[in-house]
Amino acid sequence: MLTEERHSYILKKLKEEGIVKSQDIIRELNCSESTVRRDLILLEDAGHLKRIHGGAKRVYDLDEELSVVEKSAKNVQEKTLIARYAASLIKENDVIYLDAGTTTLAMIPFLNKNITVVTNGVQHASLLVDQQLRVYLLGGVVKNTTKAIVGVNSVSELKKYRFTKAFLGINGIDEEYGCTTPDPEEALLKYTAIQQSSNSYVLSDHSKWGKVNFAKVCDLDEVTIITDQIKHLKNHNIFENATILEATS
Repeated sequence: MLTEERHSYILKKLKEEGIVKSQDIIRELNCSESTVRRDLILLEDAGHLKRIHGGAKRVYDLDEELSVVEKSAKNVQEKTLIARYAASLIKENDVIYLDAGTTTLAMIPFLNKNITVVTNGVQHASLLVDQQLRVYLLGGVVKNTTKAIVGVNSVSELKKYRFTKAFLGINGIDEEYGCTTPDPEEALLKYTAIQQSSNSYVLSDHSKWGKVNFAKVCDLDEVTIITDQIKHLKNHNIFENATILEATS
């Protein structure tokens, strides 16, 4: 077997399972221990994995947080599809939490029911008021990058409310590490919203799958995930641990 083929096999196993054992590679690929050791050294030097005793483990790249403007330009069609579907789940007289984020922002044009909305998004609150909805904006510190309100005050306020549904943005979804975001303060606020809601939905286009960020929000089984096309998830072993809804037009 060619070196490139062995490397491809090792990386595929790491993506699927997070860890790979040297003895398994030797057995599956019918190669020598010295060959596997050399392959793992080369892949570690390239930044693809970290060698551990008896094998290797997956390396995660922690993405930097993009600004609202940068996020708005990415996967626009997918976000609109997900947003429209998420909005269709809202019923008359629902009390919802609408998290800051570009996908949740895209829900607002489709919110045409008699509902009450609590949000930590400055832009969200302005647009919601324009639609004549009843809106509560959390107090706290406004982040320059995402225009989200975070901090101790916002968490304290959020704990005073109960919601029929919460709709959350997310930066990364992984079968092992769950839902993650770059900012611990935002992670805490998102998790608090989940705790205060009867039903919690994470809105995520396929580009977020397989990514891990600094701060964990929740495990996959704590929320329902709305995504654009489930076919994009074929390489992620998350179906046993997550409830996934596919957004349809």
